[in-house]
Amino acid sequence: MDTNPLLTLPRLVDRLPGISGPEIVRNLVPPPQFAHATFESYQPDSAYPSQAATVKRLREFSKSQHKARVVGLFAKKIKTPESIPTGVYLDGGFGVGKTHLLAALWHEVPGRKYFGTFIEYTALVGALGYAAASEALTGASLICIDEFELDDPGDTMIMTRLLGALAASGTRIAATSNTPPNALGEGRFAAADFLREIQALASNFETIRIDGTDYRQRGLDGHAVATGEETYQAILGEETEKGLNVTDDSFPELMAHLAKIHPSSFVRLLDGVAVIGLRSVTATDDQTQALRLVAFIDRVYDAQIPIVATGVPLDQVFAGGMLNGGYRKKYLRAMSRMIALTSELA
Repeated sequence: MDTNPLLTLPRLVDRLPGISGPEIVRNLVPPPQFAHATFESYQPDSAYPSQAATVKRLREFSKSQHKARVVGLFAKKIKTPESIPTGVYLDGGFGVGKTHLLAALWHEVPGRKYFGTFIEYTALVGALGYAAASEALTGASLICIDEFELDDPGDTMIMTRLLGALAASGTRIAATSNTPPNALGEGRFAAADFLREIQALASNFETIRIDGTDYRQRGLDGHAVATGEETYQAILGEETEKGLNVTDDSFPELMAHLAKIHPSSFVRLLDGVAVIGLRSVTATDDQTQALRLVAFIDRVYDAQIPIVATGVPLDQVFAGGMLNGGYRKKYLRAMSRMIALTSELA
C-alpha cells in the first residue's frame, strides 16, 4: 500500500479555468507584487544613471497626464504638449525594474486606466472581438502594457490598429519590453513583411533605455534549485502543515495540461495556491511548449508563489539551441524568475 502523503495534495492539472472578456477587463490592474509600487520605492542603481533618469522622465510623463486631464475638462479633445509623447516605451534587460516603474506610473496617473501583459490585451481582443475590446478601453487615461512582444503577424496587426486608435482618442500608452520597438518581431516571423506596421507602433513611443543588472541574481548562486525526492516531500509536507495550499504535479503532465488553457487564464489556474511542487522536471526542445512555460512562469512570478522541484534544474529546461533563437530574451527572463522562485524555500 502506497502511503505517500503527497498523493492527497491538490494538483494544478485538475483545474481547467477559463476567463471571459469582462473578467479580463476587471483584472487589468498591476499584479499583487506591484500593488503598492511607487517611484519612491524604486531603488535606482547608482552604477547605472539611466535608472534614475528614467524615474525622472516618467514623473514628467505622469505630471503631463495630470495637466492633460485638467485641459480635457474644458475642451472637447485633450491637448498634449508637443514635448510630451503619446507613449513611453521602457527598453531594458530583465531584472532592472521595468515592471515596477510601469506599475508606479499606473498608480500615479489619475482617471480610468488599465495595466496588463501583452498576452492579456490580445486575449481581450480574442474574447470580445476587436470592436468591443476597443470600446472597453477607449476613454482610458492610460494603458500600460507589460512584456510587449510581437510573436506573430496577427498580433502585429491587432496591436497596431488598437494602439493607434487609442492614441488618437487621447489615451496615453506605456509599455515595457526587452526589445526596442523597431526590432519587435525579429527572429520570430518575417518582420520585413510587416515593417510598416512595426514602424507605426514605434512612432507612438518615446523609447527610454534602462541599463542595469538583474536584481534577482543579487545574493543568489545563479542556478535554479532542484531537490531530491525526500527533500521535496519534506518541504511540501512542512508547508502543508502550516495550513498553506500546496500543489503537487508531474512536470510533463503539467506541460501537457497548459496546452488546454489559454495563457490569459493561467492567472486563474493559480488562484489560492501558496506553493507549487513540480516533480520530474525535464528539458524540452519544443518551442511551443517552451513559450507556454514562459507565460506560466510569468504569472507564477507575478503571484510570488515559491516552486519546489525535482529533476532537471528549471533554468536548464530550454534545450536544443533555444537560447540562440529569436525568443532568447524571453527564455532568459523566465530562467531568472525560476531561479528566484526555486530559491525561496531552499
